[in-house]
Amino acid sequence: MRILISGASIAGPVLAYWLTRHGFSVTVVERAPTLRKTGGHAVDLFRPAMDISQKMGVLARIQERATGTNRMTLHPEGARRPASVDLAKIFGATSDQHAEIMRDDLSEIYYDAASDDVEYLFGDSITAISLEGEVRFEKSAQRRFDLVVGADGLHSTVRRLVFGEESRFSAFAGAYLGVMTLPGAYGCDSELHIHVGVGRTAGIYGVRHLGEARALFLFRSNRELDYHRHDVSRQKELLRKAFHGFDTDVDRWLDELDHTPAFYFDSITQLRMDTWSRGRVTLVGDAGYCPGPAVGGSTTLAVVGAYVLAGELARAGGDHERAFPAYEHAMAEHIRGGHAVALSAAKTLIPTSRLGVSGLVQATRLLSALPAGPGRAFLRLATKSTRVYNAMTVDDYPPPPTASGGLGGDPFSPRTSDPRRSG
Repeated sequence: MRILISGASIAGPVLAYWLTRHGFSVTVVERAPTLRKTGGHAVDLFRPAMDISQKMGVLARIQERATGTNRMTLHPEGARRPASVDLAKIFGATSDQHAEIMRDDLSEIYYDAASDDVEYLFGDSITAISLEGEVRFEKSAQRRFDLVVGADGLHSTVRRLVFGEESRFSAFAGAYLGVMTLPGAYGCDSELHIHVGVGRTAGIYGVRHLGEARALFLFRSNRELDYHRHDVSRQKELLRKAFHGFDTDVDRWLDELDHTPAFYFDSITQLRMDTWSRGRVTLVGDAGYCPGPAVGGSTTLAVVGAYVLAGELARAGGDHERAFPAYEHAMAEHIRGGHAVALSAAKTLIPTSRLGVSGLVQATRLLSALPAGPGRAFLRLATKSTRVYNAMTVDDYPPPPTASGGLGGDPFSPRTSDPRRSG
């Protein structure tokens, strides 16, 4: 059985791994010419995603590449005295297993786990999908697949082709996110510095193994801003305007905007769909149920969703008419919880009032002052993500003992060479 996956970031490679282990033949198409190395930002993996990663045999690599950020210092706008806290207290309370890792590193780790068993088409994308599974590409010849999965992110091409324009399903959360890469000298090893004010928050952390730093910007907007998502100059202009006069440190970071090697800007938007399957096509991760960049557990949801989708297809013997509804049913509660947590996190991370800023600072000082035990208890009561992610459970979908990559369909073309050695 031949399955096409669009997207080689997080959900795509995880799904490819599990599908091959269950005996399916998998092709992944990715618009970028190689694995993306665009700077990226740090993402969190919570217990369910860590468990799945352990089953994949990649947990040790994830732990090796963890950012190592273990302290946070909060600088409230207009105040002299910052507040600091040991992040181990926070992560130890919010999940019994947790790792923070750069998104590009995580993508590479998941890609490596099954790259020998998966056909990758880099530098290409889907242009049309028929009801019968005929797929047309920008560059490759037309081919037929039994199933097609969109794992191509918030601005999914597969979703647009099959379900319609993004505006039908997107819900603007009232905020924007910017991320830029800076020279390593800007970041402090193992420490995250956050400047927080009414309606805007900016932070910086070092990425030790890359010799770089990342600056993160979050700001509120009462309306959706006018810009094209590929117009980087306009995006930088909007970011400068939003943070004008905020803080001298933040001004220094923004002075590097025209020189940064990597820049990301997007709205904090949720994807809300009644169903993310139609005919032979389904969606996984941000393409189907993005809770919102930077404020939700989108990476954990993507890993869990990929694992569940592969498992349900295996359980149904490849019958998508049974597997897709089972996949949606298994993920529905997790997605509802993730969406709610993301909206709550946005309110906390980007306070709407001076009282909100003060509350965030006081909570940080309280947590820092409390002994470890009471600190964990305090966070379990105060942090909604604790209840959502630690309560997230999935079925076990053991692959058959004889399953190996590429079974279930003809190995009709050679596997790709490693794209990191090209270009």
